[in-house]
Amino acid sequence: MTQSPLSYKDAGVDIDAGDALVERIKPLAKKTLREGVLAGIGGFGALFEVPKRYKEPVLVSGTDGVGTKLKLAFEWNMHDTVGIDLVAMSVNDVLVQGAEPLFFLDYFACGKLDIDTAAAVVGGIARGCELSHCALIGGETAEMPGMYPAGEYDLAGFCVGAVEKSKILTGRDVKPGDVVLGLASSGVHSNGFSLVRKCIDRAGAALPTTLDGRPFRQTVMEPTRLYVRSVLAALVQHPIKALAHITGGGLLENIPRVLPEGTAAHLKKGSWPQTELFAWLQKTAAISDFEMNRTFNNGIGMVVVVDAANAQATAQTLQAQGESVHEIGVIAERGTGAPVQVR
Repeated sequence: MTQSPLSYKDAGVDIDAGDALVERIKPLAKKTLREGVLAGIGGFGALFEVPKRYKEPVLVSGTDGVGTKLKLAFEWNMHDTVGIDLVAMSVNDVLVQGAEPLFFLDYFACGKLDIDTAAAVVGGIARGCELSHCALIGGETAEMPGMYPAGEYDLAGFCVGAVEKSKILTGRDVKPGDVVLGLASSGVHSNGFSLVRKCIDRAGAALPTTLDGRPFRQTVMEPTRLYVRSVLAALVQHPIKALAHITGGGLLENIPRVLPEGTAAHLKKGSWPQTELFAWLQKTAAISDFEMNRTFNNGIGMVVVVDAANAQATAQTLQAQGESVHEIGVIAERGTGAPVQVR
């Protein structure tokens, strides 16, 4: 018996839809172009030339995803901001080395490609790159039937930045007496969402209508803050000693990553405000202050360590760039205590 021919589309992969998505993406990517881009979307590989103003450039790379925040994006049909999260998680990590993000690539995978959903996601990625002055020069869209449930997708991203070799931030100059500044987060960012989802399930019909002056879902899904432009501006003007991006592990596990051996960060409890969102999460989860600071950013998305003499001026520069800045603690001798203490 002669069988009818099978096409790739019959197998669940729509090449035409993929081509249509690329055409939707091209003008978004074009808005992110910056010096150094030689060839972007459309080729087998993107080309980027390190700007000639660098004398001894060191490349800094970072990769990340969005985590289980995507589950809420699926459930609530909110796809336009998770792309910003994707960019922020990588560019903020690259930034803490003192590096300027140069270019970004994304990976979008799904079972069946929905052009509108994918375009909304990539639109967020392009917006995140634009806000970070980082070129979106390539990526991959993978349609893989049977790999993902209907309506779901996965995201990953990859960023490369550059820093002068002499200006790499390592934290080696941090010493007791230095001041710890905290830059406010925009919300939960992209870490701790497994617990956020548990809190939502526990609250059930008793979910608040609004938090922090916005609809509940909008507050929860607020994208990760991009600190690139403000921190790079501060780095030009002030001798910043260390930066820490507060992601998974919260304040308690991320700050020690940039502290020299024998030092600790003593943070002052109450020196930064707890938002309604974090207060609701803590109450609903019934967890301690310790667990809040180890699970979430708890209101501080980036930590900046500076000499005490430069603290006020650095804070003023960051505030002028739009950041909410709090003096949250000092560096001290470690002794036998924990590397981060909040009291």
